[in-house]
Amino acid sequence: MKKELDPVRLKSFVDDQWQRSILPTLAEYVRIPNKSPLFDPQWDENGHMERAAQLMAGWCRAQEIPGARVDVARLPGRTPLLVVEIPGDVQDCVLLYGHMDKQPEFTGWLPGLSPWEPVFRDGRLYGRGGADDGYAVFSSLCAIRALRDQGVPHARCVVLIEATEESGSPDLPAHVAALTDRIGTPSLVVCLDAECGNYDQLWATTSLRGNLIGTLSVQVLTEGVHSGAGSGIAPSAVRILRQLLSRVENEVTGDLLLEPLFVQIPPARLQQAAATAGVLGETVRGRMPLAAGVQAVSNDPLDLILNSTWKPTLTITGVDGLPALANAGNVLVPQVAAKLSFRLAPTSDPRAAAQLIKRTLEENPPCNARVSFEVASSMGGWNAPPVEPWLERAMHFASRRHFGRDAMFMGTGGSIPFMGMLGERFPKTQFLVTGVLGPHSNAHGPNEFLDIECARRVTACTADVLAAHASRQGQPTG
Repeated sequence: MKKELDPVRLKSFVDDQWQRSILPTLAEYVRIPNKSPLFDPQWDENGHMERAAQLMAGWCRAQEIPGARVDVARLPGRTPLLVVEIPGDVQDCVLLYGHMDKQPEFTGWLPGLSPWEPVFRDGRLYGRGGADDGYAVFSSLCAIRALRDQGVPHARCVVLIEATEESGSPDLPAHVAALTDRIGTPSLVVCLDAECGNYDQLWATTSLRGNLIGTLSVQVLTEGVHSGAGSGIAPSAVRILRQLLSRVENEVTGDLLLEPLFVQIPPARLQQAAATAGVLGETVRGRMPLAAGVQAVSNDPLDLILNSTWKPTLTITGVDGLPALANAGNVLVPQVAAKLSFRLAPTSDPRAAAQLIKRTLEENPPCNARVSFEVASSMGGWNAPPVEPWLERAMHFASRRHFGRDAMFMGTGGSIPFMGMLGERFPKTQFLVTGVLGPHSNAHGPNEFLDIECARRVTACTADVLAAHASRQGQPTG
């Protein structure tokens, strides 16, 4: 007869580990400015990524899980990868994934808060990287230890914590190839780097959008000239930039104009989006810190959900060439460049999208201006395979046990490059992609926070799912 998890003992174990061990270490991690290589090209020389890797590896070793192997894997010219391999009780493998690299600081942090100083306030841990996604390694090992605390079987577990996720995971394929024998063929992947629609139940991500990042540059002069002398003779670099952007985006509605970037949304995803809209209602737009009086692009929660999960979109994330207001004289600027971030539909071909966007922006430039669009990265999205009955039962059971409500299934607007890569490599693998990035947690922006109680409950849910995976029943009877 299989051994069931005692929910009271499970909660006590998880809560104790979070309070005594995880939160103090996570606070240390927040202090490390280990920005992803895309934002810190000198990451190796600066040493912050190494500090983060060693902090996590040291904590993992201190857990003293019998038979566990903890390594910081290295490849020439690439970021480190934390690998934790834990022997199991059944002939199977679970791959648990997270990342240690962080987004840059950004501006707008509230008084008393900052990206690199952890602050505990109202049940939250504020600071860069706690929720996205530093907690993942601690939560993963805590869930495994909770099973062992009660003698509940689990499969062999391989935990991978990479250091380039926020840069599109360029180093991860090489690391995974080098670890092929150690990873094997997992039957379940657990990813703790996703969003949650609220903090009241377990949320399983069913799709992720792709992301294409590039820089659009326009040059019209060799040097800046007096606007009184130059305007009306020389073309405006800013105006041409606006014209080029209008080729790809309707500036009134925000809709992209490139038809091949749109895909047909699967019926199952439409049904899940409708269910999510029914649960979240007005809170879908309420997640956004809209300024007073500003309206969302739609009043329909379902429209907003589909817009942000299956619809391609464009965001301008930075501009060079324009001086700050304090230094803005009457000068016609010689060149301007904008960093563009395209979110692609989950099933879009990222290579075809990159070619289409580059061709559309560069061909026949106005006034024969010098125009280029340099693609920095183009990664595909992910659409999850159908959930097997045992896993669906397990997620609902865990959510009811630790949150008091059924699990929910939804698409996510962000990207996790590794999921698409795993989906191609292991087409028969099941996925639990979940996380703690709920309303106002603001990953990548100011005032990022980890909801501690939600993280504890997600940890306990992970333990339940791992136990169900080992037994393949998914519906504990104890």
